[in-house]
Amino acid sequence: MRVSDVRAVPVSFPVPPEHSVRLGIGRSVKRDAVLVRVETHDGHVGWGEAHHGRAPGAIARLVDTTLRELLLGRDALDVTGAWQTVYRMQLASHGMGAAAAMALSGIDMALWDIRAQACAWPLYRLLGGGSRPVKAYAGGIALGWQPTAQLVDEATRLVSQGFRALKLRVGDRPGRDVERVHAVRAALGADVEILVDANTVYTLDDARRVMPAFEEARVAWLEEPFAPNDRHAYRTASRFGRVALAAGENHYTRFEFATLLEDGAVSHVQPDLSKTGGITEALRIAAMASAHKIPVHPHTSATALNMAASIHFLAAVDNPGYFEADVTTLNPFRDLLGGAAPYALDEDGCVRPLEGIGYGLEVDMDFIARHPLIEGPCYV
Repeated sequence: MRVSDVRAVPVSFPVPPEHSVRLGIGRSVKRDAVLVRVETHDGHVGWGEAHHGRAPGAIARLVDTTLRELLLGRDALDVTGAWQTVYRMQLASHGMGAAAAMALSGIDMALWDIRAQACAWPLYRLLGGGSRPVKAYAGGIALGWQPTAQLVDEATRLVSQGFRALKLRVGDRPGRDVERVHAVRAALGADVEILVDANTVYTLDDARRVMPAFEEARVAWLEEPFAPNDRHAYRTASRFGRVALAAGENHYTRFEFATLLEDGAVSHVQPDLSKTGGITEALRIAAMASAHKIPVHPHTSATALNMAASIHFLAAVDNPGYFEADVTTLNPFRDLLGGAAPYALDEDGCVRPLEGIGYGLEVDMDFIARHPLIEGPCYV
């Protein structure tokens, strides 16, 4: 079963103004994704998702012009060998760093999809897991910086749908952040877990000001208050109070997670399967975190492929945390790309991995054709 072709397909859709969400990285104007298709000589086709890195055309070009040549003719079932080849040639030696990690992630996911097809198993079983419930929180591009009353309405609606946890976007101004978080806590009561995400825009002074109020509101974690490479800020802020810090969606490969774990400032790790090196590397990261008694909560990306794969992954590791359910009001990449929804919420606020072969989805080629790449930034 040899690799005969590797191709990237960048896709986009515009976000109408009435569905736009403002958060720390800007206002959403479109959604991008990079799908990776790997084909074998005997006709198997695997799909993965590479994070777009806000430059989907560049990520796709890297797959098509460079990584493809490293993988043609390889044993498609030797996922570790393929991973190591790309790492050695593109990440460890004069490569493109984060871009190569994103591109490799999509390829790695596609190869795992092929492996699942080869044994006709759902991905979770191939990874050594079972069809078990996975806790979910309401996240994605949602619960942003809208007026407090509107945010409370959105949060209340999501809880009425069955969510027992949700993530609010902070990083606006400390006073406004505190007002929104306390208003949601007052509206939802004590039984709903509240998480907050600053999208890397806090200063140390911002964090120092909000931490006592977040602790009072029983916030479970403050996610990415700082840029991923600001180790000093993470270590300093971890002493500001009892609100746990979370990070990892912008950390690449187990080597960056090793440093994150060694620093001891973060209590929740969040690798993105479409960023950090794919399923292969996410399993390694989960094992490292398990040794530190830390749960893993994958950050989910744009499409149903990443979302479904993340649930399969969580059903297979021994330290699963939350699945991040994308509750964006408009996301055809979630709802239509794979022919079915990537998850369904049960009465306990949990999801389960899809049955069927691989992810349990069938990529719709007509849908892809209708959503070509739109150039330009996805946040402004």
